[in-house]
Amino acid sequence: MIQIRPMTPEDFDRFWPTFQAIVQARQTYAFDPELTFEQARQLWLDLPLRTLVAEQDGELLGSYYLKANAAGPGSHVGNCGYMVSEAARGRGVARLMCEHSQKLARQEGFLALQFNSVVATNEVAVALWHKLGFETVGRLPKAYRHAQLGLVDCLVMYKWLADEPVVEKPALLIGRKNIEARVSRRRGR
Repeated sequence: MIQIRPMTPEDFDRFWPTFQAIVQARQTYAFDPELTFEQARQLWLDLPLRTLVAEQDGELLGSYYLKANAAGPGSHVGNCGYMVSEAARGRGVARLMCEHSQKLARQEGFLALQFNSVVATNEVAVALWHKLGFETVGRLPKAYRHAQLGLVDCLVMYKWLADEPVVEKPALLIGRKNIEARVSRRRGR
């Protein structure tokens, strides 16, 4: 059975080859392919609100992060990134992580999730996000420099998670106190 749990620094050590392979392929992620291990760890593990791993029998299958898509008045919308190891693709790991991330997003006070830059040629991911209820709300022409295909479009995808529109102030505000709370939580305080 696949378990999803918080990522530890030791987990990132094991995840690094997957991260590096995906980023260096330049087919799905708009991260600098020359990122160092430390830069990648900060980007994936340290900066997001939450980072989790999918694991089965000690094998790290994938990981995802959850963070606010914007600050202040836009902090009620979350953003996630998902990576699945090559060996685990086609086993439902991305679906499981996305479903888990939607529940976690609601627990953290987010009312919606937005994916800012889904590479349009990543047809498997686009189809999965649509199946899971995300809508394509925008298209960015030639916004991604694909390693094999050249300039390709990116999609903005969005899903409202709350049962009904909420007018009151959102529970999650990104600011100094929230950042301090995340740092304290990571340090086990």
